[in-house]
Amino acid sequence: MTQNKATPKTQAPDETALDYRLDAQVGFLMRRANQRHLAIFAEGISDLTPTQFAALAKLCEVGALPQNALGRATAMDAATIKGVVDRLRARNLVESMPDPKDQRRVLVKATSEGWSLFETRTQAARQITKDTLSPLNETEQTIFLLLLQKLL
Repeated sequence: MTQNKATPKTQAPDETALDYRLDAQVGFLMRRANQRHLAIFAEGISDLTPTQFAALAKLCEVGALPQNALGRATAMDAATIKGVVDRLRARNLVESMPDPKDQRRVLVKATSEGWSLFETRTQAARQITKDTLSPLNETEQTIFLLLLQKLL
């Protein structure tokens, strides 16, 4: 039985390939920054995932939404937001109800327990943002957030 093995390159590498440094690439740096933020989040809010907190926060911010609109508002695809809503519903933090304007549509809204949990976690969420941005001075933080928004 033969094994497929990659044939090693015998020619000299391209000069531009030699200049490529992973540590200087935007995707790598953003992933590392996100990993740092997620660790800070887990320390500050251990009973919700960042996606669960985002969904609950958005519902508390804007009120009841169709699940697909909640997904768009929190930058989650349909499968992810469904799982997030299912887990929040299992904890009685959100509930579903028919849309009074269109009975075919289902709205998701925060329950009183969801509101209460959100209210008790907002200070921690603010601290998480502060801790995530702490290596930057105030001017750098403002610029960084503006630049991130520009990338979106």
